Amino acid sequence: MNPPHQWTIYKEFRFEAAHRLPHHQGKCSRLHGHSWVGRVYVSRDRLHETGPQQGMVMDFGEISAYLDPLVENFLDHYYLNETTGLESPTSEAIAQWIFEKLEAAKLPGLCMVEIRETCTSGAQYRRSNE
Repeated sequence: MNPPHQWTIYKEFRFEAAHRLPHHQGKCSRLHGHSWVGRVYVSRDRLHETGPQQGMVMDFGEISAYLDPLVENFLDHYYLNETTGLESPTSEAIAQWIFEKLEAAKLPGLCMVEIRETCTSGAQYRRSNE
């Protein structure tokens, strides 16, 4: 028997936003901003066989339709401590927040969200298989 196949695609997005980490013991406790970069990952065990998405996991535009309202209404040019409701919006917390919002919106195949706050630092969030 052949092992199951798995395809994973991602849609990258960017936003400018400020935050502060009130419990941090360094300069991140002060208000500051980042040019954030994120990726939403979607997986599926088969590709669409017919129709306009034939040969695809999902059209990238479909991921954008779920993601764009979050970026426009909560993330881009916002103060993340206020718009997300997170007391301490770390990269880890932002990745989880985005994942949970996309999950609640029922983005099919959602498997992971990655957030980078600098070109060398970031976090990934996925549900545990346990």
